[in-house]
Amino acid sequence: MQRRVTLAAVTTGATLALLAAGTPAAHTAVRQAAPTPGTLTSQDIATAGTGSPYYRIPALTRTTRGTLIAAYDARPTLGDLPSNIGVVIRRSTDGGTTWQTQQVVRKEAAPKGNGDPSLLVDRETGRIFAFYSSTVNQGYFGSATGNDENDPNVQQTDYSYSDDDGLTWKHERITAEIKNPAWGGMFAASGEGIQLRHGRYAGRLVQQYAVRYDGGNYALSVYSDDHGTTWKAGSLVGPGADENKTVANSPTGASCSTAAPRPTARWPTPATAASPTPPSSRTPNCPTPPTTAPSRASPPTCPPPTPARPG
Repeated sequence: MQRRVTLAAVTTGATLALLAAGTPAAHTAVRQAAPTPGTLTSQDIATAGTGSPYYRIPALTRTTRGTLIAAYDARPTLGDLPSNIGVVIRRSTDGGTTWQTQQVVRKEAAPKGNGDPSLLVDRETGRIFAFYSSTVNQGYFGSATGNDENDPNVQQTDYSYSDDDGLTWKHERITAEIKNPAWGGMFAASGEGIQLRHGRYAGRLVQQYAVRYDGGNYALSVYSDDHGTTWKAGSLVGPGADENKTVANSPTGASCSTAAPRPTARWPTPATAASPTPPSSRTPNCPTPPTTAPSRASPPTCPPPTPARPG
């Protein structure tokens, strides 16, 4: 396993806040009346043209201190990476009644970009992870193979983490740690990862990725059993996958579901991983589960394919 690169930049909410005096209230800390219990209310916490031309790809989590964190892309256009995109957040310490001023998690000078955030909270340590893709010249479909963390043509797998409830962030690059050099583009599936709470792998952190390999799109679990000190990649599931999510099926295992019209992949042991090797040959439309425990030698029966939605 190669050593990860600790990126030099440290983002501080106080010094890199997006908004200055005079910015419209949609992006500044503004107090609103508390909602009436039992009613559904909504707020616009990011408005195109205010602070950034566009916003996309929201993620939401609650920290161990009860703070809500909403993360999303601040984009110069509606286009995806590669582009000069930045990851920004807003925090709420009162259950979403009010939101603090928008702050930057990571933003770099063009042509660099960071986008598609996925949040993950370690419930045992309180650390908050924000996974995202980092690019210079190429995005998912154009990325070169290899895992050189200094290659501008390789889509990089980065994350930022906070140990003070989202006030400040530090950045890490783990491309060499988790990416098989045979793979092309690779990015964290946006939204939220999970932490397993029961069974043999209790405490395991799991973040899903989409991987481009040999002309196909695959789902992948990346996991840590040491609170994020090191990360490992499981087996590819696919092809035919897209952005995907894992749900813990306590206490027996986990399920991985993808946005593409494919069956859900289920495995008995929760996101157990093998070495990050290319996938073996598979029955069409029947993903092979990641490595299973000896007592579970036979994978579960694959359900019939899910029909594609019309139109």
